[in-house]
Amino acid sequence: MALAATNQSNAKSARFSGSALFALLIGAMLATPVVTVGLYALSPNTEVWQHLKDTVLSDYLKNSLILACSVGLGSTIIGTSTAWLTTLYQFPGQRLLPWLLLLPLAMPAYIIAFTYSGLLESTGPLHHQLRNITGWQYGDYWFPEIRSMGGAIAMLTLVLYPYVFLLARASSLEQSICALDVGRTLGLSAWQRFTRIALPMARPSIVAGTSLVIMETLSDYGTVQYFGISTFTTGIFRTWFGLGDAAAAANLSAMLLLFVFIFLGLEKYSRRQRGYQSTSQRHQRIQPLPLRGHKAWLASSLCFTPFILGFAIPVLQLAVWAIQARAHINHAFLQLCWNSFWLAGVSAILAVSIAAVLIFQQRRAQLLKKPSRNLSAFSLRVAGIGYAIPGTVIAIGVIIPAGLFDNAFNNHYEQFTGQRYGLLLGGSFALLIFAYLVRFMAVSLQSVEAGFSKIKTSLDDAARSLGLNQWQTLKQIHLPLLKSTLLTALLIVFVDVLKELPATLVMRPFNFNTLAVRAFELASDERLSDAALPAIAIILTGLIPVLLLSRNIAHRMDNHA
Repeated sequence: MALAATNQSNAKSARFSGSALFALLIGAMLATPVVTVGLYALSPNTEVWQHLKDTVLSDYLKNSLILACSVGLGSTIIGTSTAWLTTLYQFPGQRLLPWLLLLPLAMPAYIIAFTYSGLLESTGPLHHQLRNITGWQYGDYWFPEIRSMGGAIAMLTLVLYPYVFLLARASSLEQSICALDVGRTLGLSAWQRFTRIALPMARPSIVAGTSLVIMETLSDYGTVQYFGISTFTTGIFRTWFGLGDAAAAANLSAMLLLFVFIFLGLEKYSRRQRGYQSTSQRHQRIQPLPLRGHKAWLASSLCFTPFILGFAIPVLQLAVWAIQARAHINHAFLQLCWNSFWLAGVSAILAVSIAAVLIFQQRRAQLLKKPSRNLSAFSLRVAGIGYAIPGTVIAIGVIIPAGLFDNAFNNHYEQFTGQRYGLLLGGSFALLIFAYLVRFMAVSLQSVEAGFSKIKTSLDDAARSLGLNQWQTLKQIHLPLLKSTLLTALLIVFVDVLKELPATLVMRPFNFNTLAVRAFELASDERLSDAALPAIAIILTGLIPVLLLSRNIAHRMDNHA
């Protein structure tokens, strides 16, 4: 009897160990690009790498740092100030702004870049109207150059500030009203209450949002390439495609990864600073103070400006161009839509499915207090590291081992058949989808983990008492309760894949195009009207998760009340 019980226990332990090993295998696969880039960066320096160090590396470093720090600062100023105003004050449009200020999240940076480029260049409508009104000729007046470092900073700031706004506003809503009331009774002005009380308490959230902005800036390729700015991402493309040196491209990728991990470390450090959090137990909903006269209209103008510049104007201009190019809504355009949608759909389904299994295994290991629970937690952290990695780096880290595998396979195949098979992984949809999984697995993991955290562990205990195994518990209990969470995660990953440019541009199969790649190609050829159709399709699809996010925030505000 005891021997049978021991055998049964060993069988269960082996089964759960197998689940933990499966989670570790998934994490190891998704970490392959980072490991590959790191190993290649340790390889001996090539002549190309030495040439890059002697000529352009300093420009890559300088431009990337200027861009990241400037966009981070601009997004922090816009996001924090608008979050403060819309949370604590009442003025015209204040109820709509929490929704409107999030809409630029649906606007990819490269799309707003070529839109404003068409508007503000010397041949654009703004210059044309200015010359008609004043009678000036081109060269008679000064106008800021849109295709410049300043223009790239402005474009990226307009679409990335919502990350800071979102986290700063959530932090403002969760702050205790007591601290602000005490500041008011002590005679502090609105500006002093903001700088001395609200801002320090919200500092970890603001730093987290700024870190996201900086990482997105460092990973941008479309904007800097279109504006002709040399950064690490453009350098990786040129080294890989122009010079054909994988090791030098990996070295650049490793340097870019170093910057990303530094900012990730700063973000993690900021979240440990608990001394700035309010300890009061009185959490009433903050009642906005009404503003009157010029103060009300000034606040309204300041808050509506980012929405108008970052969403309204670009969308209106794209709509005008799309109407002009409506004749191009043909079979080729519909094929682009189909290519993009099925690729994003398959990637999203795989990402969410894998995330659900991984989170469920970790949850079960934690509940049963298995020794494998630390292994499962480690696997989740490894699997989620890809979101911080630029798509360009992921593409390099995926293509290099795939090329090595294809070469080894063809060498063995040639020994047996006398001929080479050709590419097995390289240039395949499977490899592209894998790159998407590496890039966006963290999004689905975070969403699914948040959904699982809302399910009481007593339901798991009840399922075990009824004799349900782990997969029956997942299928019959957890998945029905996670429908809305899984759908939200599915939509977010779907749109992220739809907008992804660098990884798709590098890894897409031959004779295959997506909306993102086609919009960028047409814009690069200065065919802005033709680029408007795929751009509008991407933006409209991207609005879906943004609107869902806005709805969830509104729901949280109602519950907070």
